[in-house]
Amino acid sequence: MNHPFVQLLLRWCVLAVGVTIATHVIDGIHCDSRETLIVVVLLLSFFNAILKPVLLLFALPFIVITLGLGVVVINALLIGLVGWFVRGFHVDGFWSAVGGAIIISLTTMVANRLIGDGGKGPRRPKPPGAGGIGRAPAPGRAREPEKRVPEGKGDVIDI
Repeated sequence: MNHPFVQLLLRWCVLAVGVTIATHVIDGIHCDSRETLIVVVLLLSFFNAILKPVLLLFALPFIVITLGLGVVVINALLIGLVGWFVRGFHVDGFWSAVGGAIIISLTTMVANRLIGDGGKGPRRPKPPGAGGIGRAPAPGRAREPEKRVPEGKGDVIDI
């Protein structure tokens, strides 16, 4: 599942499931048909790829002050924007959009846990000694002694 197109289809399917669950759970969100659902998923994916990073950048102080809850507001605004653009997808108000954003986020989080993070595989911690500053040497390897330059014999930078 490392092919990018398969990953994209999988993400769209997860998003479609999240939107479908949100339309059934939240009273203020309605979707008229499956064709509308496909358009909603495509437009929401587009907005998440293009608008969301810009909004996150400009709203960063708000996100920090609210300890991350500002991201839910941004997601709600994107869902409301999709509801405004797509005929047949109705978002009745801001709080309905917030509820939908929470449902979609939870669905995406659970799906990512179950199926992995887009085919990238689980993150594996680096073993000690695998490199980096301040890391212990690998087992069985001794640390090389530091080479000291005798006093008065080192490089001199004179300006």
